[in-house]
Amino acid sequence: MEIRSFSQPAPDRRPPAVNEDLVIGGPDFVVVLDGATAGRGVESGCRHTVAWLVGQLGAQLAVPLLAGSATPLPDLLADAITTVGLGHADTCDLTNPDSPSSTVAIVRVRPDRVDHLVLADSPVVLRAPDGTLTVHSDDRIDLLPEYSFEAVRRLRNQPGGFWVASTDPKAAYEAVSGTTDRADVDVVAVLTDGASRYVERYGYTWDELVDLLTADGPRRLVERVREHDAAADVGRGKRYDDATAVLAYL
Repeated sequence: MEIRSFSQPAPDRRPPAVNEDLVIGGPDFVVVLDGATAGRGVESGCRHTVAWLVGQLGAQLAVPLLAGSATPLPDLLADAITTVGLGHADTCDLTNPDSPSSTVAIVRVRPDRVDHLVLADSPVVLRAPDGTLTVHSDDRIDLLPEYSFEAVRRLRNQPGGFWVASTDPKAAYEAVSGTTDRADVDVVAVLTDGASRYVERYGYTWDELVDLLTADGPRRLVERVREHDAAADVGRGKRYDDATAVLAYL
């Protein structure tokens, strides 16, 4: 599998060097995580940063994937959440609903199939040899009845709300997951919402996004998103976000 990726922190992030996205790639897998930036003044109950959680989850996912594990992806993610939780349960309040959290997107290529998992808003796009696209996404955060701090806090990792990787391993089983015949996939795109907003906020099609990725690469996609970010009339949400795009050829 040939993998190309580009990840860039939000231009207005302080300090500028912090990027809460993470890409991990191996011979037959890609993992993309997008940490949820804590709101100003939010008490998470955790002494660690969001970037720390993202790194720990990524490390725990990479070990079995590098070893060629055939374990179902939701089980791998549940195990990773559990292990990371055990690593700081003695110092942090893991019952706090504002604990650091992250989206998760995983693609694993096996001899006869391609497995995917999407938890929260980091979509996976699969292109077939005939050009047909299949988008695997988790849009539950976009369907919340309101977006006040209290509402989001109340609905995070709750039935009827939305799910992210944080302290509760059962969130892994709420992910969008499945398999596709290996012969039906030749290109994979994995994106954080800072890059997928090219479609979801700025009105391009998924075909146009994948065409841009394959023609000009992940860096150019993020550059195009930044151009739109700078000119956008921002409503709900942030003007800028960490942006990550991965393109893989099978």
